[in-house]
Amino acid sequence: MTDDIFATSVFFTLAIGGNDLGAFHTCTGLGAEVQIEQFAEGGNNGFAWQLPGRITWTNITLTRPVTADTTKVARWLDQVIQRVEPKDGEIVALKPDLSPIVSWQVLGIVPVRWQGPSFDPTSSQAAVETLEIAHEGLRPT
Repeated sequence: MTDDIFATSVFFTLAIGGNDLGAFHTCTGLGAEVQIEQFAEGGNNGFAWQLPGRITWTNITLTRPVTADTTKVARWLDQVIQRVEPKDGEIVALKPDLSPIVSWQVLGIVPVRWQGPSFDPTSSQAAVETLEIAHEGLRPT
């Protein structure tokens, strides 16, 4: 078994428009869906044509415990609030030794939601932040 097939712990880095937003512990929503339109041709009763339509991209959600990188997200959001402009970015999956596993170019990123940490002194849970982004497409790099 080779060591590059399975990674037991993966980290994800996110950069948007040249801004390094740091490392995240989880990344969900890397996906696309092709809308299919069925077309039944007259005289052909054996099947219906499956015609591909628009591609929709799912929102990507990244989470991590609060770190010094939390201020990077806050600064980026402050810039976006001034002027919302879609920017390209990159998500890189890293092994625990920080060597890259795979990376994706993310096109036309805009923020959807940022959820800051909840601080509860009675809980032993880490304070976590969540960033959700919408985009116009993914490309492997």
